[in-house]
Amino acid sequence: MQVRLEIFWAVALVALLIVEGATAQLVTIWFACGALAALIAAIFGAKLWLQVTLFIVVSGVTLAATRPLVKKVTKRKSTPLNADRCIGQTAIVTQKIDNVMGTGEAKVSGTVWTARSADDSVIEEGKTVSVEKIEGVKLIVKEKE
Repeated sequence: MQVRLEIFWAVALVALLIVEGATAQLVTIWFACGALAALIAAIFGAKLWLQVTLFIVVSGVTLAATRPLVKKVTKRKSTPLNADRCIGQTAIVTQKIDNVMGTGEAKVSGTVWTARSADDSVIEEGKTVSVEKIEGVKLIVKEKE
């Protein structure tokens, strides 16, 4: 029976490492550590309940100890696109904004954009507006009070 358990844990360890190697993120490394601990216990003749307990405990401890660090290191930083940087900025209306007529332009950060009113109000040329969001290539703006 001991030989089968050693083979089981060795196969589990190899399978978990193969899965880990095939994925782009760390997903099974903690369980591979648990399988290694259980394999070592099996080699030294430990009972099945101890092997399973070691697998669970070592997997849980390594997961709890390293997961926050791994998440911090592998966290992808989102870099705002140039257009996204306009959101929240102040713009000047360079052409009357009228959603019904489909007209309007605003200048923000030195760039002139097609603009539409967020609340369908008409905004006259020269007014100061706040960029609420971007839809396609249009700024959605709201007049500042």
